[in-house]
Amino acid sequence: MDAWVRFSAQSQARERLCRAAQYACSLLGHALQRHGASPELQKQIRLLEGHLSLGRKLLRLGNSADALESAKRAVHLSDVVLRFCITVSHLNRALYFACDNVLWAGKSGLAPHVDQEKWAQRSFRYYLFSLIMNLSRDAYEIRLLMEQESSAGSRRMKGSGGGGVPGGIEPGGPGGPGTPGGGLPQLALKLRLRVLLLARVLRGHPPLLLDVVRNACDLFIPLDKLGLWRCGPGVVGLCGLVSSILSILTLICPWLRLKP
Repeated sequence: MDAWVRFSAQSQARERLCRAAQYACSLLGHALQRHGASPELQKQIRLLEGHLSLGRKLLRLGNSADALESAKRAVHLSDVVLRFCITVSHLNRALYFACDNVLWAGKSGLAPHVDQEKWAQRSFRYYLFSLIMNLSRDAYEIRLLMEQESSAGSRRMKGSGGGGVPGGIEPGGPGGPGTPGGGLPQLALKLRLRVLLLARVLRGHPPLLLDVVRNACDLFIPLDKLGLWRCGPGVVGLCGLVSSILSILTLICPWLRLKP
């Protein structure tokens, strides 16, 4: 298994480049179709996209072993929520890659009787479950960081001698809870403070911000392929291209990769 893990790790960068090129072709093909390009040119772009997709499937052979190894490491995390989200995500990724390998065997002619539509649907379901777990993990880490930032802000206010409510609104003053009609402005202020706190947390943690954007972009792909939310090839191509560029960025700058 270690040999397979080393092999998949070496091909990871090439797979990300092929993925970016594939979704760039998808986006380009949609743009050419909208602007009335010649059918021959559109056909060539679709063929190139198909070849890139098949090449990516070849590069992903063995990635199931890598995902299983990652799941085994995640089982030992001390935080229960992170342990559950990351482990389940890696297990779904392993199943997704296994289905992808079956699809590659069918498209390459090694297993011509494979029901490609059925295996593609299975593959995208596992991919969707993995992304849901990734986004759940992101939401949990954001909540923890927001709580830490809020507690640190409260300590700073106490240390500087400020005892008022953030934003300068006193409980008994104008617009406070005791004033008729003051509930809505108070709620709007709390919402604004939460949004500002969220922005501060994401700005201070670039790996988390990149992971949220990448997973959110990737989410549109299985939703469209499974028919749960039809986005169209243009949106799918754009989201896939953005997430691929962010993935390549994390390979170039390892400190941008979210850990664990």
